[in-house]
Amino acid sequence: MAQRDEVFLTGAGGFVGSHVLTALLTRGYPVRALVRSTGRPLPVIAGCTPVLGDLREPAALLPALRGCRYLVHVAALYSFAPARRADIWATNVRGSAGLLEAAALAGVERAVVTSSSATVGHAHGPKLATEEDYAWDTESSPYHHSKCAQERVALAARLPVVLVLPTAPVGPGDWKPTPTGKMIVDFMRGRIFGTLNGGMNLVAVEDVAAAHVLALEHGQERERYLIGGENLGLARIWELLAEIRKRKPPTARVPYGLALGLAWADELRSRLFNGGLGGAAPLVPLEGVRMARHNMFVSDEKARATLGHRPTPVRAALERAVAWYADHGYAH
Repeated sequence: MAQRDEVFLTGAGGFVGSHVLTALLTRGYPVRALVRSTGRPLPVIAGCTPVLGDLREPAALLPALRGCRYLVHVAALYSFAPARRADIWATNVRGSAGLLEAAALAGVERAVVTSSSATVGHAHGPKLATEEDYAWDTESSPYHHSKCAQERVALAARLPVVLVLPTAPVGPGDWKPTPTGKMIVDFMRGRIFGTLNGGMNLVAVEDVAAAHVLALEHGQERERYLIGGENLGLARIWELLAEIRKRKPPTARVPYGLALGLAWADELRSRLFNGGLGGAAPLVPLEGVRMARHNMFVSDEKARATLGHRPTPVRAALERAVAWYADHGYAH
């Protein structure tokens, strides 16, 4: 395979970013991967050159960006902890704006920016959310607000940008884990006793990674592409996990009012913990409960038709996720 032009990649130490790194290298792209000095170190991989830096200091990345034809910006800060809300905006919005400006100055010709399907909101009855929808609302989390603002920053950048909007990726390597991964881990640990009435779109993380490469090669400038897999009710997700783990799924329906009350109580605990600094992440995230009463269902027909996105079965991705968590001690 002929070597392609070099890509500057952010977020290679994260769940989605690590799979994007693999997809880029497999496709023949040499990669300069941004790594924070305090972050998770990257393994030594042929074709990948680690670059120490921080999104909150984007001007310092200018020398490393020079010589790269492409930028794939996956990195983001996602936390439910009240104390991290200012950091979320600084990283996801101001950091993205600075990175894209540095990339333009460095001569980067094209960028793919990872957003989130949360920016399109939820389904309205039988109408699935599409790229034509925008979800600025009072119930979304600081993270989701930051991703909406990041999209505006990206679309105003001085270089061609393609936006990729993954739904909820699942699969191996979710080491933090992400909120969706935590759902799986909590189920494996026997902590899920009931379900709400909502649903979500799950997608294999490997398919999300492949879609980033497709967007780099075939995406249209300043277009948004939802990258989804399967729209599933929460009860069906628990059923699939129960089949994989060979146990009974939770069947009790939790009233939304009860779940919301517990979430508000946990939000207060998070704010008061650590001397009132809000350093603790809630166990029952308020934003998660609010979203769980909706069907976060999307249509990814645009990505299928334009990019060639072909999602693989979600059950197989859940099996890979469960096996990875079990192998790495998360099930205890």
